[in-house]
Amino acid sequence: MTSDPQFFHDLAWVVVAAVLGGTLAWLARQPLILGYVVGGVLIGRFTPGPTVADLHTFELFAEIGVVLLMFSIGIEFSLRDLLRVKWVALLGGPLGIALSAALGLGVGGVLSWPPVQGLVIGLVVSVASTMVLARLLMDRGELHTRHGRVMIGITLVEDIAVVALTVLLPALGALAPERLLAVGLAIGKAALLLVPLLWLAAKGVPPLIRRVARTQNDELFLLVTLAIGIGIAALTQAAGLSVALGAFLAGLTIGASDYAHETLVRLLPLRDVFVAMFFVTVGMLVDPFSVATNLPLLGAILAMIVIGKAIIWTAVVRVFGQPFRTALLVGTGLTQIGEFSFILVQVARGAGLVGDDVYNATLAASLLTILMNALLVRYVPDWLEAARLGRARDAAADEPDRDGAHAVVLCGFGRVGSEIGEALETFEVPYTVIERDPGICAQLRARGVPCVFGDAAHRELLARAGVTRAPLVIVALPEIERARLAVAAVRALRPDVPLLARAHGRAEAEALRAKGATEIIQPELEASATLIRHALAALGLPKDRTIAYLERYRSAMERAATDAAAAVAVALPEVHELALRPGGVTDRSLRNARIRERFGVTVVAIRRADGLVLNPPPDTMLRAGDVVRVFGLTDQIEAFAAAAGR
Repeated sequence: MTSDPQFFHDLAWVVVAAVLGGTLAWLARQPLILGYVVGGVLIGRFTPGPTVADLHTFELFAEIGVVLLMFSIGIEFSLRDLLRVKWVALLGGPLGIALSAALGLGVGGVLSWPPVQGLVIGLVVSVASTMVLARLLMDRGELHTRHGRVMIGITLVEDIAVVALTVLLPALGALAPERLLAVGLAIGKAALLLVPLLWLAAKGVPPLIRRVARTQNDELFLLVTLAIGIGIAALTQAAGLSVALGAFLAGLTIGASDYAHETLVRLLPLRDVFVAMFFVTVGMLVDPFSVATNLPLLGAILAMIVIGKAIIWTAVVRVFGQPFRTALLVGTGLTQIGEFSFILVQVARGAGLVGDDVYNATLAASLLTILMNALLVRYVPDWLEAARLGRARDAAADEPDRDGAHAVVLCGFGRVGSEIGEALETFEVPYTVIERDPGICAQLRARGVPCVFGDAAHRELLARAGVTRAPLVIVALPEIERARLAVAAVRALRPDVPLLARAHGRAEAEALRAKGATEIIQPELEASATLIRHALAALGLPKDRTIAYLERYRSAMERAATDAAAAVAVALPEVHELALRPGGVTDRSLRNARIRERFGVTVVAIRRADGLVLNPPPDTMLRAGDVVRVFGLTDQIEAFAAAAGR
């Protein structure tokens, strides 16, 4: 297998363009996509980098970026989000396209364009780039706001409209009934393929993801989710629709499962690389020197996109009952064109409806409107807020969903973590668990305990669990490396939050303390302190001297119990014995029975005919007739007794 030196030469220049553009955007405090496009223009025109003829491979990479971005958008979205804006998307989308076409005819009449050219330009500029819009919304954290949902819904309808327009455009000069029939057949074929496909995906994907998650193999998990996303996108393209729409639908199917957050975390680095290639490629496709050849045409197209579309979409969204502020933000966000406009203008040029001047002006307009749109999307919301437009009416609706309760975040729900969870439940302290075992997550959710599936070392999962608002974070992970990464990630999000962690030795404790843990609990140290305390008490030494010695022995010595808790009226755990009946949890080990995870109680002893087993290990088999001694709250013990006891 031989490598192509030219390919790696061009790839190096594309990466340089992304790094250069990203650095410029960071220095100027501007959106990254703006920097990527500028980097593509600079490298494409002022260096010996890839030419337009060389960019076909990178356009394929850009297509992968589209798929990955829309796949991740679908994971973050939900069907409920789309149903909230169904009417403005399903009816307002086609209405906006029709009004843009009418605008093209009107502008063409004023500028003496042929009617067909005016209509084509109106249709070409009617569809916004889903890729650009989604990236800008994600960068600003506005994907789940009201205007974010409306814009995504409208652009998805536009994606479907592109299918019809690619069939209709070649026949604009002489629209015949057979063309309308071809459009109907194309849409019908797509529906016949997609409806059963999506039904099968909705039924089959969650169980498949659940089985893969149980392997706890990160690479396999990522590969399977990628196969699902790219596979459904490919089938959607085979049905005649866009890969972007298919990737979004694939993301919706995974987003409905319990493993959406972990999928998103694994996908983000790969997605961001290919998305950067997409915007660099857009910049390289445009020759800024050719723009000067037809400035009046370019100016007219820019005015139609930036001014005309802003007015059209603001009016359409307002007609469908959305607040004025939301309508203005939607109108601003849709003032750009991108990949689907490229497709439509290529079809029109191939049919002889427009010339090369319109094609080149469309490419230049796409670059300029992407740059302008990035600035508008960033600054217009600030201007509206400063002007107090719609602030009283829409502030609550335009904010992302937030959890009201400030819960403790518990990383890991193994033997130690589950004991901590039981203590928190005893005192009715709300808590959220981050756990990698999908079985434990499912059982916690069944008990009503919030649980985020995934690795607590990822900042995105910590943010989802509520670390930014948590009063306390507890890292109860047994693996020191994962615990160290989790502590570092928590500190990056919340430098001030109290953070407790466990360590097995002094070196591990120092590593956790260096990463920012507030207090480290060492089992060996706790055991030593407990043994010393009991030994000194057995020898009859004064209690005050014993306590003073232990405080010197370790700075974090647990304080002696006092009678102050008598005034606190809370339900306390109790110990109860019950005999196990056949079935239920019998004929399984304690580990496989998952009694603590399912019911919240802890088995502290098992009494049998051959003796008493104190603090039974996880491999202890449970048998019918065993008398188990359990520790927990009354309602937890009752639930366990109903399921397993006699």
